[in-house]
Amino acid sequence: MKHHRWAFIINPIAGNGKARRYKDIITNIARSKGISPEIVFTEKKGHATELAQNLFVSGYNPIAAVGGDGTFSEAVHGLVGKRGAIFGAVPAGTGNDFIGITGFSETLSSHEWDTFFECHIAQMDVGYCNDRHFINGMGLGFDAQVAWENYNSKLHERVKGGDKTKYVWHIVKTLLTYREKTMRLTVGKETREVKSFLNTIANGRRLAGGFYLTPDAMADDGFLDVCMIHELPFFGRIREFVHVIRQTHLNDSRVRFFRTNKLSIEFLDETFAHLDGELYSSKKFDIGIMPRALRIIYNPAGGHFFSKIP
Repeated sequence: MKHHRWAFIINPIAGNGKARRYKDIITNIARSKGISPEIVFTEKKGHATELAQNLFVSGYNPIAAVGGDGTFSEAVHGLVGKRGAIFGAVPAGTGNDFIGITGFSETLSSHEWDTFFECHIAQMDVGYCNDRHFINGMGLGFDAQVAWENYNSKLHERVKGGDKTKYVWHIVKTLLTYREKTMRLTVGKETREVKSFLNTIANGRRLAGGFYLTPDAMADDGFLDVCMIHELPFFGRIREFVHVIRQTHLNDSRVRFFRTNKLSIEFLDETFAHLDGELYSSKKFDIGIMPRALRIIYNPAGGHFFSKIP
């Protein structure tokens, strides 16, 4: 890959500043391989999209993002639909749910860095919701409410400890307080009104900070894996939460699981969703899949979620 012009987009605040320290790591490893990478930092929300677009137009490829799932998703927004574009993900966030798709570890070993720069390519599906993309998954309901609580600065400041401690606090709080909303669900020719505690629509398997809500998803099968947990009383929520942790929830009567390439969810009022952990609101969510729309660096020796490798 020496003939490629590598670029890395670093989100300096990801992982409580962990990502910023990757500049020297990347520079040293790349140079040991005869590569002089372009390294740039994001400065604001949405900046990774702009940087990825500009870097690709300037002739850089592959383009890798260093940060968490939100940073990866932003960068991909700038590359989907760009002919020949190659995306790489270097995990340096707090949750790092997406990286499992690629077969790399949450912290790349020296061997994995070698594999990364060998640039093995898989073609990955990309989800869409209205006019936005997502690469790992999206959620409406309980997990979206947790994301909202986590982004609320006043609530965030009240809880001492690291980001993971605060996130767990918001999960517990939301288990107690969340109220399900009625929604109109359309899949194929079937439309019905339902009340769900949680609605996860995923391309990957791990979401919401380490929960395998869709444990059998493949990222190149042309389908979204959908896990819906019906309206639950409080103690039912606790029980279902334990089942999710144990990955036994798909056998429960209150859980509906299916695969589809398109669905629509509509609410009476503006409602929050999260796309790759980032908040988004609308009344209607038209959701689908773009098959094999992204060329991505993966680890052939890792536990990746691809089935159609050449």
